[in-house]
Amino acid sequence: MTTLTDPASSATLGKLAPPQNLEAEQALLGAILANNKFHEKVAEYLRAEHFADPVHGRIYGAIEKLLERGMLANAVTLKQFFTQDESLKAIGGAEYLARLEASVVSFTGVADYGQAIFDSYLRRELMDIGTDLITEAANPELDISAQQQIESTEQKLFNLASSGTSSGGFISFSDSLKQAIITAEAAFQRDSGLTGVTTGFRDLDKLLGGLHKSDLIILAARPSMGKTALATNMAFNAAKAYLKSAGKEGGRVAFFSLEMSAEQLALRMLSEQAEIPSEKIRKGELRESDFTKFVTITQELQRLHLSIDETPGLSVMAMRTRARRLKRTQGLDLIIIDYLQLMTGSASRRNESNRVLEVSEITRGLKALAKELEVPIIALSQLSRKVEERDDKKPQLADLRESGSIEQDADMVMFIYREEYYLRRGEPARHAGEADDKYNERYARWQERLEKVYNVAEVIVAKQRHGPIGSVKLFFDGQFTKFGDLDTTHAGYED
Repeated sequence: MTTLTDPASSATLGKLAPPQNLEAEQALLGAILANNKFHEKVAEYLRAEHFADPVHGRIYGAIEKLLERGMLANAVTLKQFFTQDESLKAIGGAEYLARLEASVVSFTGVADYGQAIFDSYLRRELMDIGTDLITEAANPELDISAQQQIESTEQKLFNLASSGTSSGGFISFSDSLKQAIITAEAAFQRDSGLTGVTTGFRDLDKLLGGLHKSDLIILAARPSMGKTALATNMAFNAAKAYLKSAGKEGGRVAFFSLEMSAEQLALRMLSEQAEIPSEKIRKGELRESDFTKFVTITQELQRLHLSIDETPGLSVMAMRTRARRLKRTQGLDLIIIDYLQLMTGSASRRNESNRVLEVSEITRGLKALAKELEVPIIALSQLSRKVEERDDKKPQLADLRESGSIEQDADMVMFIYREEYYLRRGEPARHAGEADDKYNERYARWQERLEKVYNVAEVIVAKQRHGPIGSVKLFFDGQFTKFGDLDTTHAGYED
């Protein structure tokens, strides 16, 4: 018995003839030379490099150049392109072009000829990928693991499967309207009335209409504002809605936690839902009644369609591979990434000193992934320290770290702002020689402002392609790092 790495096996692979269909290539070229309109039947997907015979590929490429210029492409007009082409001379020169044009018997199989040529090309590419796979596996590079090779090969196969498809052409406005009506009808039939995946927050859902398919959503804030808390709350809310509605609401969630371990994230969610401080859980400072809560919450959490990947420093390619596999095997409706700046770009980008280019590659990749899988992606992001240098600490789009591509590629950008956080750190101190009444007056004003924003967080929607921008106030309990709907009748709250 031989294996793929055996010399005998490699020799056998080397003897396999690459698939080709020269007759189909000749028939197609002849048909196009005889009547240029037949080029339209294959122009969407067929390229010169898809031909097995390099000369045929050059002829096809020359035909395309002439047609792009609005010129006639036939044996006569193509002659000038090949006067010095030794390869064409070897098979008959200009006479070969004339024979191709004159050899056409029927035009009915033009589309089939194109597909046969492309199918042979795909099979040759598969052989090349297989050969490369064997070579790289037998002679591994020190900085490339076997897992990375698997992911790279899977990406090559996906790219090959996606090439040459003609499904991305024009869609009639009538068909587009039908799809829009189907989406609207689905939203109407839902209890929530949302077209997208629910965030679980009443006012935020009202502003956004839910989280929409194919959208890249950036959720950014300074440290300690509650980025991870809001993201985990959204993940839980979406998964819970999916469970309770038997799949009609919410969605199945993939959470890529690049900073925290899966255990830490699960502990945080357990703390949020059981409303027991996580530090008490870690220290074992629990009462008997807390364990009853734990059992109930744990049973509910275990039933959720929520998957966590804790791999640090993931690349977009690796994330795509895992998300695609999860969607295929278990289904997937929402991806959350915590957080963007911890992802890595391609090896070529990592060797460059410009981090902005790497982040740009990452955001473009995430947007492409959202479109490919037709799911919303929420990517958490840091804000630059410029926020702390201003009197007004409310975040702006310019505060995004490595911001250019993030703002450009995102369909939506949301910020978290908690005025309480900054006010607590700005407790008034008595000035030298300041009278008691002046200091007490200043201190009282500070306390009054603090009471108004106590347990209040603001989610600022600074960019939204599909709707208005604006802000929504949420309740925030720092003890359990838990967000919730804010009752506008809550004492001290002012809209």
